[in-house]
Amino acid sequence: MRTVLKVVDNSGAKKVMCIQALKGKKGARLGDTIIASVKEAMPNGKVKKGKVVYGVVVLAAMQRGRCDGSEVKFDDNAVVLVDKQGQPIGTRVFGPVPHELRQKKHVKILTLAEHIA
Repeated sequence: MRTVLKVVDNSGAKKVMCIQALKGKKGARLGDTIIASVKEAMPNGKVKKGKVVYGVVVLAAMQRGRCDGSEVKFDDNAVVLVDKQGQPIGTRVFGPVPHELRQKKHVKILTLAEHIA
C-alpha cells in the first residue's frame, strides 16, 4: 500500500498510488489486481487526477520464480488500468509484459502488449 506505480498504457494516467491489494494479501505480485488513486494524469486522457481506479500489476521489481527455475524481475513497478470487469481502459500496452498474466486470466492485456517476456 502507498506504493507509487507507473502506468504503462494509454488510458491517460501517468502515475498511480496503490490504496489496497485485492485478495487480502500482504502485497501485490505480478498479475494481482489493486485499487489505486491517480496521482498524475495527462490533460486530455480518459482518466482524471484523483480518480480511484482498478489496476493489474504487470511489472514488479520484486523477483518471482518461474517453473523452469529461472527468475523474472523488472526495474520498476507498473500497472495497466482496468475496469471492474477486468477489461483494460487503454487500447495499447507499452513495454514488456510477463506471460504469467495468462495464468491469472488477463489474456486481453497480453493481446494488447507489444512484447511478451
